[in-house]
Amino acid sequence: MNRLKLKKVRFMRRRMRVKSKIRANTQRPRMCISRSNKNFYVQIIDDSKGHTLVSASTLEKDFPITKHRSNKAAAKELGKIIAQRAVAKNIKQVVFDRNGYLYHGKIKEFADAARENGLEF
Repeated sequence: MNRLKLKKVRFMRRRMRVKSKIRANTQRPRMCISRSNKNFYVQIIDDSKGHTLVSASTLEKDFPITKHRSNKAAAKELGKIIAQRAVAKNIKQVVFDRNGYLYHGKIKEFADAARENGLEF
């Protein structure tokens, strides 16, 4: 197997392992983060009903950082925004679905900012 295929297989295994543990806990909504090379996206989802409760992304027009929307500063700002929106809708406890991404760098900055602004996970 070539290196790219092995990398994708490892990512998918990690993603499924995380998802299986999270789906066992249905009492709390799931905060799912996704990222591309240029942007971040986050949703708080109620899996029992299949509804998105709160969402935010770096593509929004009122996002404060206009340049470099995929770095640690943007991730930190997005964590702050999603926490404020969730607390406004009385959502304080969530399960963090890192979606297979390793917990360091941008993902860690996002999680720390969300915790500092009122979310518990």
